[in-house]
Amino acid sequence: MTNKTDEKRQEEPRVGVFICDCGSNIAGHIDCPAITEYAASLPGVAFAKENLYSCSEGGIAEIKKAIKDNELERVVVASCSPRTHQPLFSSSCGEAGLNPYLFEMVNIRDQCSWVHMQDREKGTEKAKELVRMGVAKSKNLEPQEDIESSLVDRVLVIGGGVAGLSAAQTMSGMGLEVILVEKEQELGGVLRYLNQLAPGEQSATEYIDSLVGSVRDDPGITVHLGAEVQTVGGYIGNYQVSLQTSDGQSLEEKVGCLVVAIGGVPLTPEGLYSYDGETVISQMELEEKLKNRTFGAKKIVMIQCAGARDEQRAYCSRICCLTAVKNAMLIKEQDPEAEVHILYRDMQMYGTEKEQMLWDARAMGINFHVYDPANKPVVDQGRVTFYHSLLGKEISLNPEQVVLSTPLVAREDAQRISQMMRVPMDQNKFFLEAHAKLRPLDFAADGIFVCGSARYPATVDEARSQGTGVASRVGTILFKDKLISSAIVAVVNPESCVGCMGCMDVCPYQAITYDPENKVCVINDILCKGCGSCAATCPSESVQLRGYKPNQLLAQIRAAA
Repeated sequence: MTNKTDEKRQEEPRVGVFICDCGSNIAGHIDCPAITEYAASLPGVAFAKENLYSCSEGGIAEIKKAIKDNELERVVVASCSPRTHQPLFSSSCGEAGLNPYLFEMVNIRDQCSWVHMQDREKGTEKAKELVRMGVAKSKNLEPQEDIESSLVDRVLVIGGGVAGLSAAQTMSGMGLEVILVEKEQELGGVLRYLNQLAPGEQSATEYIDSLVGSVRDDPGITVHLGAEVQTVGGYIGNYQVSLQTSDGQSLEEKVGCLVVAIGGVPLTPEGLYSYDGETVISQMELEEKLKNRTFGAKKIVMIQCAGARDEQRAYCSRICCLTAVKNAMLIKEQDPEAEVHILYRDMQMYGTEKEQMLWDARAMGINFHVYDPANKPVVDQGRVTFYHSLLGKEISLNPEQVVLSTPLVAREDAQRISQMMRVPMDQNKFFLEAHAKLRPLDFAADGIFVCGSARYPATVDEARSQGTGVASRVGTILFKDKLISSAIVAVVNPESCVGCMGCMDVCPYQAITYDPENKVCVINDILCKGCGSCAATCPSESVQLRGYKPNQLLAQIRAAA
């Protein structure tokens, strides 16, 4: 005769637990065999195994085999970070016939072996507790179905500079329909005003004219000049965009993805180093003089970091040193007798080609002087005085022309676009990517991308590379028949919801709206990112987050007690 405890155990789902050594990352600091033995003793665990590398092809094969051979109904993997590996393990469970949402991951690398590597015993005990909590939660997991939605295979690109043009050209070549919006009356961005590109001596005009011509001639790209984006609504795969054209006409467009490529603008050095636009000019104004062949000064001083790397703008613009060296070399090529001095704090000439330019510039007789940022150069009545940090003395120069190397700064309308699209900016009002290393061209908002100097000051090559990179990111979304997103989203129980709208106030993705007819809150599954803020706020527990419902979290808490 079976007792009630036996009946309860028979009703519990069969759980499989896999402990990963991660080579020596985990096994080198905690006792993985002991954790595996402990996991096997937990109620409901039908199978437990230690793997050398659970994420390897062999490790995944073992998990799939165990699911089938042992009729597992839940799977727990204790290894590294769910952020990087949970999709792999959950999809593998799905391939073995188990609902992917019946998978639970425990992070014993970051939370045990890495932080307790000096205390093997305590790290092992903590790992056991985390595994116990993971098993307890897994028993309460519920099968879910991925959320599916339609896709519009069109893309809106905002900005007609190098990055935007490159993105549009590449996406059109991939077979996507592209709408390119440029608020100026001409494509090309800042490049229209440059003289030559570097490294190399290619004409900026020839370069941008070629790129603009290919975009203009592309039947897959619709260009709107003198136009601006007024409103953006919807979500990934189905954005609704309102445009205002140069003649005041309003256009409504539906697109699947958005690309922000508005670029940056060179800072005009008003109030810096006696700037007057004549004897003291900016590098941008020098570019124009060189382009029009109206520059003829014999003695030139260039001052780097003018308006950058200070209290107002702490960042390095990255391209100013390249521009100064390029223009100094052009001046020396046109007039070998010209005397050119570059006053700098640090030379930002990264990459082998740019570094070679620096050596070539020195060989041409261009003078480089280090100045102390705490004791900046002084320009007074045409004379430039500065303290040379390496020589340890003050130097005075009397040039015919002073050229200030100013940084690229964010455009004035960047903040408006940020608010309209609900995408973040940094303290300098450049757009902020989702992750500098893992998602450098994505925004946190799905389906919206950023490239070029809108993200951070970029060279022409970098802007073009980022434009083509964004095209590939867009392709990963729009080349699908339908959009499939995670089912781990918040849900509202309409029977208990009283429509207090507290959840709407805390939702960072604006995924919640109020239904006045039924007087309840409604969640858009596609916009919801499963952060759980609404579930934590709702006083009646009418909002719950799938995969993290109160009974599932309480099971973990009780297991930890």
